[in-house]
Amino acid sequence: MRRIAVLGASGFIGNRTVEVFQRGGDVDVCPVVQRPSRAALPRRFDLPVQIANALDTNSLTAAFRGCDNVIMAIAGDPKTIVRSMEPVYRAAMRSNVRRLIYLSSASVYGQSPATGVDETTPLSKRQPLAYNSAKVVAEQQLGRLRQIGRVEVVILRPGIVFGPRSQWTGGVADEILKGTAYLTEGGWGVCNSIYVDNLVYAIKLALVAPNVDGKAFLLGDAEAVTWRDLYLPICEALGYDLDGLPTPKMADAVDERPSLAQRVRAMNSYQSLRWIVPRPARAAVKAAIREMRRPPSTENAASYSVTLERALLHTSSYRPPYARAERELGYCPPITFEEGCRRSVEWLGFAGYPVDGRSRHA
Repeated sequence: MRRIAVLGASGFIGNRTVEVFQRGGDVDVCPVVQRPSRAALPRRFDLPVQIANALDTNSLTAAFRGCDNVIMAIAGDPKTIVRSMEPVYRAAMRSNVRRLIYLSSASVYGQSPATGVDETTPLSKRQPLAYNSAKVVAEQQLGRLRQIGRVEVVILRPGIVFGPRSQWTGGVADEILKGTAYLTEGGWGVCNSIYVDNLVYAIKLALVAPNVDGKAFLLGDAEAVTWRDLYLPICEALGYDLDGLPTPKMADAVDERPSLAQRVRAMNSYQSLRWIVPRPARAAVKAAIREMRRPPSTENAASYSVTLERALLHTSSYRPPYARAERELGYCPPITFEEGCRRSVEWLGFAGYPVDGRSRHA
């Protein structure tokens, strides 16, 4: 049985990858997290969890020992994204790993990609956002390491990954409830969505596909959707009118976005509690969370700040194709966008969000 290390197993994508692979039963999954406090989520599958720092080759080598493949699904600030490439690759080589799957991002082309871009389009480090530039540099560094190393590399470039525990599900719900949600120019721009299970499916394909070493693959859902389509089911579940959200202009955007690390920490707070708090206490925890998320009154509505990142996303006009993934990986998204939204809303209820529909807000 193949043994697969999932680096970043406590994160949104890494945790779901561990869950799906473990339930499949055809591979031996090895979750790898940065510190013991991050082990609660993957440990619920009764798996031995490895502790390793993504910047420390020695601890990574020990974590990867005996693994055939490594899935690199770590999040971090731009500096960490770039600095982790060499330690991870060298550890994989020391551990005789055959193939490394790196989860990059379609944002290597920017939040609003130019019409016509695909995997053959040259990447540029001149990006308006530091995160995008870091992903470009990370991919380039990984390519150079592959030239001198023996571990195969496959790069996946998903778009907006949504689903249970995602910032594009729970995070959006939080913003709606706090009164800080908005859709730039009405949210009619292209949303390059991919439901998390579709991404995990692509990862499984990339682990075994022949003749894909050194290649990158764009990924997305089958349907072409807008940002309104992504927000609508969340608004409806919470009892809010989508058309009641502010629709600022692109010109209102300011570059005051929170860092990726800040967003990850914000989303991790409740998720960690859900798996370590004893079951009898969860009702009280959920009640407290619901109280904190009580919609603000119109007299004291929270203000919102139109970030450059969101404005570019909300006004994007092009959907990068995943034709290469279809041809070379055999990728065909198994979960529809509608079903992904349904599952996401179902999780909101499970996580304690007020989705019972008893109150309606304009």
